[in-house]
Amino acid sequence: MADELDLLRRADPVPSDDPRYRDRPLHPQAERRLNHLLTGDRARVRHGRRWAWGLAASAAVAALALTLLLSGTTTAPAVAAPRPLVVEAGSAAVPLDRIADGAAAAGESPRLRQGTHVQTWSLAMTGGPGGRPPFTLPEERVVRWKADGSHTELVVATDPRHPGRPVITDGGDTPRTVQDGHVLSRRSYPPSWSDAPPAARPPHDVRRLRAYLEEIDPADTMDTPGLLDAVAVLLDHWTLGGRESAALARILADAEGLRPLGAVTDRLGREGQAYVYDDTAHSTRRMLILDPATGAVLGLEDTVTEDKPEYGVQAGDVMSYSAWLR
Repeated sequence: MADELDLLRRADPVPSDDPRYRDRPLHPQAERRLNHLLTGDRARVRHGRRWAWGLAASAAVAALALTLLLSGTTTAPAVAAPRPLVVEAGSAAVPLDRIADGAAAAGESPRLRQGTHVQTWSLAMTGGPGGRPPFTLPEERVVRWKADGSHTELVVATDPRHPGRPVITDGGDTPRTVQDGHVLSRRSYPPSWSDAPPAARPPHDVRRLRAYLEEIDPADTMDTPGLLDAVAVLLDHWTLGGRESAALARILADAEGLRPLGAVTDRLGREGQAYVYDDTAHSTRRMLILDPATGAVLGLEDTVTEDKPEYGVQAGDVMSYSAWLR
């Protein structure tokens, strides 16, 4: 209940740089991805799908937003895409193996917890001649599990970058604007158990956790994009403990092409270390942000690296961003 009250508070918005709210959300993926994850489908979510997911609804979103902007509404919807995160100039780039060593020495605290608390921004893209500019669809999701195996899910439409302003959502059958903090869904699920990832409890040793992630991404050989996809799916189901984060950091340290860039402040005001993979096959730069002290994954940002006029996006546009919290 405390989480829900925190999510639904909007009467007196607090600036994102207020230290009292450093650990609150500022995720997901669209409702389709949420449903995909919750139903236990273990097929990997690849970049080709990420490009495609917004196309079906984007034209309607664009038309709706244009109507709202031209109809004289007193408060415009918060639709602008976030700027890419910028690495602090002159900051030291910490190798991933050093992060992994530090995380392993930190011990098992905090403990693994089933469920997630995540804020995401996802880009809905238009296509074809005369397509409207893309729009960002921000959501926040909290999933909590109970001792009897049942769980609840709360999804709200909110964009902390624009407190109090209406938000565009495609969470229903028709894209529309809703008030900041509007509850898109509140669901309760009966007890359920599964021994298959990502529903199964993740292990905390490197070998078994790698096999767990490979089962989420069923490719013959899991490459770095597949690993990052699998990590996102894992974190959309579980809040990792110290031992699991340490094992994951070690797996990431062995990932080919994932290079350190330096210090970065994430969208929740947390200090992290940035690691980037240039996914040339999908014209995307993927930035993973880790807590330098614990190795915990703080966020994952996908940025377009080439202009895509057919979709209305330019190099440097943020395609999606997820920020995970405890």
